[in-house]
Amino acid sequence: MFNFSANHMVVINCKELDRYNIFTMKELDTNRVYLLYDFRKKHVFKRDKIYCVSGKVNSADKLYLVLENSKEDIKHSKTAI
Repeated sequence: MFNFSANHMVVINCKELDRYNIFTMKELDTNRVYLLYDFRKKHVFKRDKIYCVSGKVNSADKLYLVLENSKEDIKHSKTAI
């Protein structure tokens, strides 16, 4: 496993499953879309806010971006979509 972090992320979609939540998030700088897995089910995102996220990449048999930390990006939230 190794670390990942991304800034200027907005939520596109959230899917709640029994064991984890999956957040589809878009990075505003690069327009890349990521699937972030929240196995602790502790993160809550609002669609009109911009976030900084970090976690671990688990690449055993499939690449998972495992969400560990998130916070609102206060510097850029005023320019939210």
